[in-house]
Amino acid sequence: MISVTSAQLYAWLAAFVWPLARILALVASAPISGNPSVPANVKIGLGLFITVLVAPLLPAAPGTDPASAQGLLILAQQILIGSAMGLAMQIIFHAAEMAGEFIGLQMGLGFATLYDASVPGMIPVIGQFLGVVVSLAFLAIDGHVLLLSALVESFQVLPLAPLSAPTGLRAMAEWGGSIFSYSLALALPLLAALLIANLALGVLTRAAPQLNIFAVGFPLTILIGILMLYLSLPYFAPGFERMFTDGFSAMLRIAAALR
Repeated sequence: MISVTSAQLYAWLAAFVWPLARILALVASAPISGNPSVPANVKIGLGLFITVLVAPLLPAAPGTDPASAQGLLILAQQILIGSAMGLAMQIIFHAAEMAGEFIGLQMGLGFATLYDASVPGMIPVIGQFLGVVVSLAFLAIDGHVLLLSALVESFQVLPLAPLSAPTGLRAMAEWGGSIFSYSLALALPLLAALLIANLALGVLTRAAPQLNIFAVGFPLTILIGILMLYLSLPYFAPGFERMFTDGFSAMLRIAAALR
């Protein structure tokens, strides 16, 4: 007859429930899988599947009752860690969308918006286009596989144990500030081209006051913006690669700061 002690039962539950909390939090907040259009049962199933694969590879969990106050604290900390890691990578995607908003406003397409369920809210079409581009680039470089690799590594950097005086929220806030620098770096070439086009239109208007700038300027800036965006797309790849690398490093840095 097989006998199971309460300590063994607590250890088995802790070895599965606590990693599941971190993995589900990451799946719910990470790019692609965290999109509201993905059904909740798919997210839960994916989290359970990943946990079953990952749990045997993790360090031993502390012998704490998962239903005790300390066990619930560890559970809350795992949710915080997973959510922070997922949001750290989401910043890359929002930076690309913000760059598209900058470009769209300069092109005169700020009024052309579509509903985005991931925000949720209305964003300019150029921002949504760059959001789709960065999502396809993420999948093309197997970013989802690298994301799981970083998740497994986070259990080595930050094992299942009570945390003390975490400073990860400050690290998360500092990483969040990079969204502006990344978005400006992506949009700067197109903004410069559109600025030159607007300066040329201004000079043309001064030289020929009878020219209807509204009838000529808006179509011309939109045409130049779309042309420059088409020519700049191949050069976005190195920028996206560097942003993804920085994002994965930030995930582990924030996880380590939550120690």
